[in-house]
Amino acid sequence: ACTVRGCGLPLERSERAWACRAGHGYDVSRSGYVNLLQPQDRRSPVPGDSSEAIDARARLLAAGVGRTILDRFVAQAAGLDLPDRALVVELGSGAGEALGALALRREITGVGIDLSAAAASQAARRFPALTWVVANADRRLPLVDRSASLVLSMHARRNPAESARVLSPHGHLLLGGPAADDLIELRAAVMGDGVLHDRVEAVVSEHAALFSVKERWTVRERHALAREPLLDLLRGTYRGVRTSAVERVDALVELDVTLSSDIVLLTPR
Repeated sequence: ACTVRGCGLPLERSERAWACRAGHGYDVSRSGYVNLLQPQDRRSPVPGDSSEAIDARARLLAAGVGRTILDRFVAQAAGLDLPDRALVVELGSGAGEALGALALRREITGVGIDLSAAAASQAARRFPALTWVVANADRRLPLVDRSASLVLSMHARRNPAESARVLSPHGHLLLGGPAADDLIELRAAVMGDGVLHDRVEAVVSEHAALFSVKERWTVRERHALAREPLLDLLRGTYRGVRTSAVERVDALVELDVTLSSDIVLLTPR
């Protein structure tokens, strides 16, 4: 749907652009994504994750770090009862790993939404059959009402009200977020914070007015990591290391690290 304020009309794609009946148009980039981000929806000149963070996550996944969690998340999505060519939307889709993997398992109409043009560009090059959109998922989602069968968010943005608006009455919302012990060893070594942080109850609570919890799982994997993968974890998960922690980062050589994710399946009330 068009993101011009007060419009919201459906967009139709031509070869190199998307446009609504009111004449608002959006060019498709050379890599294949479309940028629907409006000036009021950005907080910085280059919004979203940097190429450095995106590349760090890609290196980790290529080495198998985070693979168990991603595979379980995608398997849960693939096992849902979805109609043929169901519209599946991912919030904070990054470089497209989750939505792209799902499209290899199910015949879907996939739309990935991310604030980072660098992430959308990578996703569009890797999975050109899907639609990749630069937009702010914290604001109004660029989708018409009740059009989606499944909304995904894996360690990314959440928007309960907008997810409820775009989901069909029998749709699903599948969320993945850091579990209490996620990166606990790395947090202890670098940030001095080795305590458990239970986030899943807050996630369930913020969706409770609009969604019912259908199922919940926790997925864990553990890796012995050398210095470079540890630095990639920091690049991919922290916006910036505090100045007081620089010496601790410099001292990192190797560490056994737990990655864990709480996965929650919800349905509209």
